[in-house]
Amino acid sequence: MNHTLVMEFVLVSFNWSLVLLKLHTLLFTLIYLVALMENSAIILLTLLDQRLHTPMYFFLRHLSFLDLCLISATLPKSILNSLTLKDSISFLGCAVQLFVVILMDGSEIGILTAMSCDRYVAICRPLHYETIMSRGVCIQLLVISWVSGGALGILYSAGTFSLTFCGSNKIHQFFCDVPALLKLTCSNEHMTINISVTIGVCYAFACLICIVVSYVYIFSTVLKIPSRQSQSKAFSTCLPHLLVVSTFLLTGAFAYLKPSSDVPSILDILVSVFYSVIPPTLNPVIYCLRNKDIKLALSKVLGNVRRNGLMKR
Repeated sequence: MNHTLVMEFVLVSFNWSLVLLKLHTLLFTLIYLVALMENSAIILLTLLDQRLHTPMYFFLRHLSFLDLCLISATLPKSILNSLTLKDSISFLGCAVQLFVVILMDGSEIGILTAMSCDRYVAICRPLHYETIMSRGVCIQLLVISWVSGGALGILYSAGTFSLTFCGSNKIHQFFCDVPALLKLTCSNEHMTINISVTIGVCYAFACLICIVVSYVYIFSTVLKIPSRQSQSKAFSTCLPHLLVVSTFLLTGAFAYLKPSSDVPSILDILVSVFYSVIPPTLNPVIYCLRNKDIKLALSKVLGNVRRNGLMKR
């Protein structure tokens, strides 16, 4: 049987309805701009304010950078396609996009795990915090996160694009993702990608175990604190992190582990939004909405900008 090898892919589009096309473009543009401003603000604030040069904000700064890269790997291309009414993405472009998404997702899981360890040490072993969470240890945890994400990115992209694509080239997704691409392959054997997914699941599960164990100790310690105000403060810093981790891991697991179906579903797109678009947009809000240090740093920067503006006048 003759097959036509795929040289480019076509991403899902909404141009069959002008209203949906405009809504998609407007919504994705707004989300991207908000995520861009939020994460850039956190990166700048944690760099400029000396009081934010602590392990917690060190990890938060790198989480914001990962979120910025993750959302920049998917939304701009989708927005551009909507504006130009072109839905194609080259074979190489698709491979690079997939690699970057997996790299950022894998690294983000590692950073979230490091953040849970940081909270554990801060709450359960406060007297040894500076010794345990030294700058060297923080950098090591960061490197491990990036290396893990990079290894997963190479495994997934190499495993996926070592398969043969033929016939339909329409990806039912707004970016190149493994589950959507596997539906287009005519290769019978998926051994390489199956191994990659298994390694990815084991990595995510190991991180989840570390996070759960950390929070078991954290909550048991917090509940022993006699002061209600101190309990409330501890819970306010831990529960948002737990919410972020749960949403990120559960939606990612659902997308990659649910049974494959040949019938396109809007649910697939919604799930991918929850692990590739929502976290970069909501993480800054969840972590910084009630954070007094971030608010103080922001008001300080804005005050300096206002004063400089008045002086120039």
